[in-house]
Amino acid sequence: MPRNRSKHRSARWLAVLLASVLLHGIVLDLAAGKIGIPAPAPQALPDNVVSVQLQLRQTAQPVPAPVPAPMPLPRPKPKPRLTPSPVPAPQPVMRDPSGPVIAESPEPETVPPADEMAGMAAPGSSREPAIVLAPGDVPAVPSAPDARSGNAALAQQPQNQPNPPPSALLKYEVESTKDGKAVYGSGKIAWHTDGNAYAVIGEASVLFFTVLEFRSEGEFDSFGVAPLLYTEKRLRKPATNTHFQREPKIVSFSASTVTYPRQGGEQDRASIIWQLAALGRGNGSLFAPGVGLDVVVAGVRDADTWNIRVIGLESIRIPAGEMQAWHLARQPRAASYDQKIDIWLAPQQQWYPVRLRYTDKNGDYLDMAASAIEPLAPPPVREY
Repeated sequence: MPRNRSKHRSARWLAVLLASVLLHGIVLDLAAGKIGIPAPAPQALPDNVVSVQLQLRQTAQPVPAPVPAPMPLPRPKPKPRLTPSPVPAPQPVMRDPSGPVIAESPEPETVPPADEMAGMAAPGSSREPAIVLAPGDVPAVPSAPDARSGNAALAQQPQNQPNPPPSALLKYEVESTKDGKAVYGSGKIAWHTDGNAYAVIGEASVLFFTVLEFRSEGEFDSFGVAPLLYTEKRLRKPATNTHFQREPKIVSFSASTVTYPRQGGEQDRASIIWQLAALGRGNGSLFAPGVGLDVVVAGVRDADTWNIRVIGLESIRIPAGEMQAWHLARQPRAASYDQKIDIWLAPQQQWYPVRLRYTDKNGDYLDMAASAIEPLAPPPVREY
């Protein structure tokens, strides 16, 4: 019993001691907060301790690789410039003139069928001005055509004095072929005269295209019709002038530098027809089958002697009616590429040219047949 009491007594003392220690700790803690006892400073970490600080970071989004800029295209190498070779100046060409109402070949290009008429052409033209020579500068032309003797013989006989027809407007129906294809159109020729001077103005059109315009102006002398200026304008070509100069007495051209001495009786492509009409009106007995007449005819670049023959009196039917007409023809030389020209003059119609036909070497032709003849008032006299 005494031992059990001792055990209980020790246990009580132990509990009291523990309670006292606990109570003192509480009291000391409260007192420290009020008295301001500093809290114990944190002890420094020993050198063998590593401090690690963790930081949360966002995962970066992948950045797309930059698209490379397109490479610049290489510049094309400049083409080398070609230096054109110098073109030699055109030299005057001596060749026969062609008929007065045929258009020249147009520049190479695509054109409507009407332009095919231009294949029936005379020598080309240019813009070169005519050369005016002083009297002492007129060059000798040994091969120049000379038909003065034939024309002078006709003019020296009083009964053969030319008698030009009165003023009139002639309208024509035109038919032409080119490489076997037929083309149709119209034309007109106006003949003006007051007895001292004259002017003949003409044109030919095909399919709404004027393929030729011409004008001859001049006066009358002992030989008959005496042109002073001939102007011709062909399709897509510049106009050309042929001058029959009084002083110096030469025939010159704006389309070439060739000149010819003017001896009297020379004609141009338009005036020659009316000179023949004037000879017929002056003395119709001159016209007989086989009779020939040599006349110097100037074109746009040069001149040549035309040999005109009387074929005979024929009965023809044209749009203007049926009538008798003298058929005359200019036949070119065998080696020439000039056109054959047929002219029909009607004595009952004042010897007007009621039909004209121009035939190329290859057979292509242009035919003009009168459809109407109308009187015209004479124009005012023009000073030259």
